[in-house]
Amino acid sequence: MKKTFLSTFVALAAAAVLFFAPVPGSGQAPPAKGGAPKAPGGPNGKDGPYYQAPEVAGGPFKRLKQGGKPDMTGFWTPRLNRSIFEIQGKQGSIVDPPDGMLPYTPAALAKKNDLKKNHMFDETEAHCFQSGVPHTAYQQFGYQIQQTPQYVAFMPEYAHSYRVIPTDNRKHIPGDIKLFMGDGVGHWEGDTLVVETTNQNGVVWLDMEANFTTDQIHVVERLTMKDLNRIDYEAVITDPSIYTRPFKIAGNLGRHDDPNYELMEFACHEGNIDLDHYTEGEGGRAKAAPSAAPAAGPAPGPGGGKGKGKQGN
Repeated sequence: MKKTFLSTFVALAAAAVLFFAPVPGSGQAPPAKGGAPKAPGGPNGKDGPYYQAPEVAGGPFKRLKQGGKPDMTGFWTPRLNRSIFEIQGKQGSIVDPPDGMLPYTPAALAKKNDLKKNHMFDETEAHCFQSGVPHTAYQQFGYQIQQTPQYVAFMPEYAHSYRVIPTDNRKHIPGDIKLFMGDGVGHWEGDTLVVETTNQNGVVWLDMEANFTTDQIHVVERLTMKDLNRIDYEAVITDPSIYTRPFKIAGNLGRHDDPNYELMEFACHEGNIDLDHYTEGEGGRAKAAPSAAPAAGPAPGPGGGKGKGKQGN
């Protein structure tokens, strides 16, 4: 028993080290030899500033030697729409309800609209907080998965967050303990990893559109490997305090097989002052006016300058 515990501890410690240090699999292309960094992006550079794994069909997936479950170990990029719902005609990640919209109660919808109009300062990622579940699944950032027969560890690039999921279907931690990433407990249904997450703190938002959460949120995720390079993902989210029914998001994860790919150490500037959505007009705090530089005085005379830019006597 001691030997089993020690081996599990060592495996998880190694996973933590891999997360906090840059490791093969990154959101940024490596620097060109002798020059500036290459422009990041996926195939043909079309995936913007974050390198998305190319959609390449893989062969049969590998299995763990112990237990025979699908081996998800590697680096992955979510392929779910980054918006939770449809924006400007583009399908969001919600697949149920059929209209693709969050099934808010009237009171919750009113709160959401007020947050967006008057309280965008509360947007959680603007404060560099962890994203919670399921938001981590459809961020633009990639993440690493490390796996043992007893645990699956998800290590996103964003905000130094991580999830270590036991797969023995154990009981959840006491309900009065609230966490940004919640308490995830998993089990296998055939080749599908099922993760139930409770105990979230209700601080995080589902996106940058003020779609808030409460500490009653309950999430059940299902991850199914389809081939070596693809994991199908879906999550059912329930919270009777703000939704009239559960809703489901779905998409897939793509594997990075680029040997130069690496997760980078993430740096976050609280306030996200460069983002258009985080402006004073949309609820952000008023920014201090820039201080005026002192006016330049006339050039010193032949005798040299004295005092505040005045000519010498």
